[in-house]
Amino acid sequence: MKRNALAAGLSQALFCMAMLPASLAAIAQDQAPDAGAAADPKQLDTIVVQAEIAYRNRTDDTAPTLVYDLEYFQRFEPNTVGDMLKRVPGVGFVGSDIMEFDGAQMRGLPGGYTQVLINGKKVPGAGDDRSFWVDRIPAEMVDRVEILRSNSANRSGDAIAGAINIVLRDAYEFDGSYVRIGANRWYDGEVNPTFGAVTSGDALGGRILAGVNVQDRYRAKLKRSDRFEDPSMEELVSWEDQTEVKDGRDYSANLSYTANVGDTGRLSIDGFYVKTDRDVTEVSFEEEYDDDDVITSDVPGLATVDQANWGVGLEYRFDMAGGTTKFELDHARFTDKSWESEEAHAYENGEWDESEAEAEYIDAKDTESSFKIAHKRPVGAAEMEFGVDYRRKKRDFAFTTYEWEADDEGDPVVYELDGVVASVIEEKRLDPYIQFNGKVGILSWEAGLRYETTKSDIRYIEDGEVEGSASKDYNELLPSAHLRWDLTDADRISLSLAKSVKRPNFNELIPALLDGEFGDNDYIGNPRLDPETANGIDFGYERRLGKKGVVGINFFYRDVKNLIEVINTGAPSEEALDNWEEMVEDGDYETIEEAMAAEPAESWVFTSANVGDGKVYGVEFDLSTPLSVFGLDNTGVFLNYSYVKSKVDDFLGQRRFNEQAKSVFNIGFIQDLPSLAASFGVSYRKQGDAYERVLGEEVTVKYGEDLEAFVEKRFGKNVSLRLSAANLLDASKDEFFHKFDTLGDQIARDYDEYELETEEAGPSYQLVLRWAF
Repeated sequence: MKRNALAAGLSQALFCMAMLPASLAAIAQDQAPDAGAAADPKQLDTIVVQAEIAYRNRTDDTAPTLVYDLEYFQRFEPNTVGDMLKRVPGVGFVGSDIMEFDGAQMRGLPGGYTQVLINGKKVPGAGDDRSFWVDRIPAEMVDRVEILRSNSANRSGDAIAGAINIVLRDAYEFDGSYVRIGANRWYDGEVNPTFGAVTSGDALGGRILAGVNVQDRYRAKLKRSDRFEDPSMEELVSWEDQTEVKDGRDYSANLSYTANVGDTGRLSIDGFYVKTDRDVTEVSFEEEYDDDDVITSDVPGLATVDQANWGVGLEYRFDMAGGTTKFELDHARFTDKSWESEEAHAYENGEWDESEAEAEYIDAKDTESSFKIAHKRPVGAAEMEFGVDYRRKKRDFAFTTYEWEADDEGDPVVYELDGVVASVIEEKRLDPYIQFNGKVGILSWEAGLRYETTKSDIRYIEDGEVEGSASKDYNELLPSAHLRWDLTDADRISLSLAKSVKRPNFNELIPALLDGEFGDNDYIGNPRLDPETANGIDFGYERRLGKKGVVGINFFYRDVKNLIEVINTGAPSEEALDNWEEMVEDGDYETIEEAMAAEPAESWVFTSANVGDGKVYGVEFDLSTPLSVFGLDNTGVFLNYSYVKSKVDDFLGQRRFNEQAKSVFNIGFIQDLPSLAASFGVSYRKQGDAYERVLGEEVTVKYGEDLEAFVEKRFGKNVSLRLSAANLLDASKDEFFHKFDTLGDQIARDYDEYELETEEAGPSYQLVLRWAF
């Protein structure tokens, strides 16, 4: 493998340091953990049947980190990690359908700016922007969720907005067994089951934890679209009513094995598997007005989703050379084999006019493999950690399209191949790092350097022919520093400075010409893109309230460099070329050159480029505490609010980052009734409006208020019965589309269409029985 010289040198130096004699350890007390001196595992029955209200954890991490155990969310019975994350500070969801929470966005930035980890490790996902859909992981697999607000040298730097670490339950921390069984009822009367089971205990010379989860995923919604000539809404062009039903099932499992080896070694093996099978049925009726003609269309659509995520990891740590050495080996994979089709049967003034259909098939495989070696040891009054990460990523994507057009009414749909576009993107990374941690009096500190090297190769294939290939190497030095002042036992201040990166989206790299991607404008990817980088600051204050409560406020700022935006290449679009050729064929002009001179192009080929800078800043507040100060020890309140702003310059001027919700607000309470062995609670959430401007289209997205509630009855120490309800206010998702054919039209506000679209899904109810044994 060809490696950057600086990366290779750092890697060799760090490896030699790992072999140093233990003489340095005499400077300070050995801080390596004793594998055989672990605390007793937590009992699962105390987690399943909660006797007390759970609050946000207050961590001892120097880097700004918020930790939420599953118990914090559990009484509202979240089905997925997405249902959990919608209650934590600074995490929004823009683009998700109503009552669905898939692409998590920290600081309101698009999903690709947030790094999602499972057990501290990167995993591939469905997002073209390298994001991971968090609704793929069931809540029952999770031990805790960590919100990592700033970057550290000992993990990947792909975290401009921050990172979300989903820590799965493992055998080392849990003991016991439980079963979860329940049912969901949706607003249209559909009832779906859900089942989960977890067991953990001593086996095979160590400890094993195994969990399975099967849950039906159902969502029915109603959608209405009204389309006008322009925002004045004086002339209705068309309207559409649609019913959509998503009906499927998720299967998931996780396994963890931990064993002590010798006096100081510990071996850990973990794995997870999640599979989604889903059918999406759409039934639409459209009516369009063209002068005195009325065109109606029946538009049935069907999609089948077949996706799977799985990963396996091995870790071995042992004492060596006065410290602790760790080896990690991981492999994760995402596969997608999904089909989507849509038919349109149009009638003009009641008479059949035409029938046509389109279909597309996705065959994608995204894999990531990594190896890491790290050594941690005391040096003086500090602790030093250094290591090397090697990572290989391969994304193999094929997109096949089909089409059909009827000759007569009632002809059966017989699809014909339209085209196949495929791409292969390979990335290899070698990332050495070094990090120091220490504490002086009331001040805890962390400082580190990470050097990330990336070598990427891209191949693009169309209809079986290799159309192009490209290679790109880039390197980034990522410093980070964190300070924490423990002013008192209750008060602390934190300051973080860190540099992070965002690699280009996959579609931005592929040099394939997409005809009509933005209105009449075409688009072609740019494999020469550099990653975006950001220098970030986080400054926070946190105070402990009594024995369990905590309140905190955090200010953040990100200065983003090498921002990737769409620019005009200056080449005419396929639409413009076809128009000129038609003019010549019609005899209007003798040559293409004459037509081009007489009728300048109005649509162009656009691409992505590193164009400049962007800024993101805001404030995050969170409160989690019992009302003990009022004598209400059994009443817990939860409140968080995030407000964000940003500045980006694009082809039309200044705007916010696309899809950035202005704010996220959560408030709720839980009331425990110990004498009745019961409890109840309510949670309210409101997400601010988001705006997106791309070439040919501008969209504003608004979500309604989300109200949830639960009531719980406990039976002894081993059984609980819980009824929860979601979307009690029947919230809607409303989108406002401003559509244009060309850049000139967008600048002049000459509309192709203005559309209002709204969708609703109704309340849902869930009854769950938990039994621990």
